[in-house]
Amino acid sequence: MRWAQDVANGVILGSTIGLGAIGLTLTYSILRFVNFTHGDLIAWGAYLALGLLALGRAAGLWGPGLGPLGPFSFGWPLVLVLPLGMAATSALALGLDRVLFRTLRQRAGELTLVIASFGASLALRNLLVFLYGPQPDYFTREIQIARAVLPGVRVTADQLALLGLTAGLVLALHLLLTRTTLGRAMRATSENPALVRVTGIDPEAVARWTWVIGGALAAVAGVFVGLTVQIRPLMGADLLLPLFAAAILGGIGSVYGALLGGLVVGLAEALAVPLVGAEYRAAVAFVVLLGVLLIRPSGLFGERDDGA
Repeated sequence: MRWAQDVANGVILGSTIGLGAIGLTLTYSILRFVNFTHGDLIAWGAYLALGLLALGRAAGLWGPGLGPLGPFSFGWPLVLVLPLGMAATSALALGLDRVLFRTLRQRAGELTLVIASFGASLALRNLLVFLYGPQPDYFTREIQIARAVLPGVRVTADQLALLGLTAGLVLALHLLLTRTTLGRAMRATSENPALVRVTGIDPEAVARWTWVIGGALAAVAGVFVGLTVQIRPLMGADLLLPLFAAAILGGIGSVYGALLGGLVVGLAEALAVPLVGAEYRAAVAFVVLLGVLLIRPSGLFGERDDGA
């Protein structure tokens, strides 16, 4: 039953990748450029939450009674700082847009935006290395014991919390996009940006909310990585290719496709480990990506271009 455990590991990994890929695909579908900084926003989200935890500890806010919650490795301090970390990462994303991307959207083309995002990504990554050093860090050093939940499947309480929170966030985003005025404005901007001004929609307001939502989801994904593995300043670079693979596989612009693409990439990587070793698992994921795109170039949930 080793395959069952590998499937479970793939679903857990894919949930994190899919959550990060949602922010990436939102940025592309609404702002129309490939955002290389998104992986580094995930890393910054994790470190901002870690810094807020340390700040609260230094201020004496986390007393000895605020230990781990039940079977989890984390306690109320992380639960309390997670929304603050999401807000801080959204503010960082908005700052990048205000200083760099908004000006370039008005004055330059898509290629210039892509190159600018690549340069901003390098700057963010190296700033993290400068501030925290290259060594890994952890939100908690509590030992987690995996428990059997199904025959042949053992997971930790933290991993179950990750799956539950991912499902909740995706449901919340679905309701936002389908039931609110902001969501309808975002979908209209994604489908036909040239006509949104005629209907009274402010594209810059939609862009700001896109950065806010993408930054918040990036922060949650970063905290998930820190809880289930570890956080490192360079983890954004390691996650960037799987994020792009998930977004492309699901169909650029599709929120649900990004999540499904993340699950496919996670499963492909996890199932490949016993076959080819951990060092080649990313290559297997891209083989799966190429195979799907050869059959359906628009991705799983992308719109077909029948006139091509």
